[in-house]
Amino acid sequence: MPELPEVETVTQSVKKHLLGNNFDSIQVNWKKTLHNFKISDFNNKIKGRNIENVYRKGKYIVIVFKSVFLCVHLRMTGKLYAANSIEKDKKHISLFLTIGDKYLVFEDVRKFGRFYMFDNLDFLDNKLGIEPLSEGFSENWILNQIKERKRQMKSLLLDQSFICGIGNIYADEALWYAKIHPLSNSSSISKKKILNLRKGIIKVLKESIKRGGTTIRDYTYDFSYVGNYALKLNVFGKEGKKCPRCFSVIIKTKVAQRGTHYCPRCQIKR
Repeated sequence: MPELPEVETVTQSVKKHLLGNNFDSIQVNWKKTLHNFKISDFNNKIKGRNIENVYRKGKYIVIVFKSVFLCVHLRMTGKLYAANSIEKDKKHISLFLTIGDKYLVFEDVRKFGRFYMFDNLDFLDNKLGIEPLSEGFSENWILNQIKERKRQMKSLLLDQSFICGIGNIYADEALWYAKIHPLSNSSSISKKKILNLRKGIIKVLKESIKRGGTTIRDYTYDFSYVGNYALKLNVFGKEGKKCPRCFSVIIKTKVAQRGTHYCPRCQIKR
């Protein structure tokens, strides 16, 4: 599933095509893609309205109009991109919207991706935790929040109501950076490691955004570009290979029903 860097990359790639323009029409090929609204709602509230902003919130792409928000969640295999034409031989286009002589296309092999329409963002504000690249994600915040929770560290980082946007890849990478075992209890982590975890989260997310995200299987942006942060991964997907820090063999296990990679020497369970 695309995580914060991938969603940010997609957001920026479509933003330049959308700002100041408007949607003329929508064609829905997979009805469930519209999660909480119908085509008639689109025609009444969005069609012909100026697009004022486009930004990422957690793993959602938010398209802003004067009095309504169109939000997109890519889920597992969703691809959102601008195109000059619709390729009729493509089987997995769930929907597309027309923008003048261009199209905003949503392609989704597994059909889990969703579009939402909201009058305000209360739903997302209540659902999502702090943005890890925001000013609010401070040393004081993470020290207080980690210590007051008694949860396994990997599970906590995957909780979108705690910190939004982090998924499996970047949780593993950040925990490795901070030398924290994924099964360690959050209340037992030292102050030094918590602060290093914050540094690691910011570092891996920012570096991944610079490289266009991580392409493991399905993720692309701008129609066909792939992210190349996979070349910089230290532990994720490296089962059986040597840790780049201590040269021990990286182990893969399951935490919170997710494949989890860690170094048994660097990341000792506390």
